[in-house]
Amino acid sequence: MADQRRYATLLAKGEDRRQRILTVAQGLLTRNGSRGITLGQIARAAGVTPAGLLHHFASKEQLLHAVLDARDADDLANADLSGDIIEQLEKVTERFRRSPEMIGMFTVLLTENLNPESALHGRFLNRYRDSVEIIADGIRRGQREGRYRSDLDPAVKAVEIVAFLTGMETSWLLDPSIPVVEVFREYTSALYRQLTLDPSHSRCPRP
Repeated sequence: MADQRRYATLLAKGEDRRQRILTVAQGLLTRNGSRGITLGQIARAAGVTPAGLLHHFASKEQLLHAVLDARDADDLANADLSGDIIEQLEKVTERFRRSPEMIGMFTVLLTENLNPESALHGRFLNRYRDSVEIIADGIRRGQREGRYRSDLDPAVKAVEIVAFLTGMETSWLLDPSIPVVEVFREYTSALYRQLTLDPSHSRCPRP
């Protein structure tokens, strides 16, 4: 029993150390990008030895995938993929308060990997396409239920929505003083009118 407790304690400490490394890496990636930091710098900032970091992440690329996995997990935990598109967009502003470092890290890494030859380009491209398809499916669902216009192309509208989300994150990183909630409120209200052909309707998204 004592051995089991010691083992459980070691596992918990190991997971705490891993999470600390990920948190530190997110901040450094936001400020410096992946090309501006080394595993040694991350290890020092996290208060672990290089060997301790390599115990959890065998390479920088593996660490980059891990921080992106954490961002994806955060998204999934705070989204309803089968929910109403407008309602889901209204919740996006919560991410700016909940996980600003994740927004910064993701945007910086995305910019670094726009070139098809970049190591993470495929991952970002697949994620982008998945995001477009999830939103397009939500619009199609609204069309089938009679809530949204049937003459609207879901794929085209989904590209516009993803572009808005990506642009807002970039703009906010450049100027954190922009009124994110108000901009989202205006956009989702306009989007609702476009989807429903109800120009007189005004939604009041949650702040």
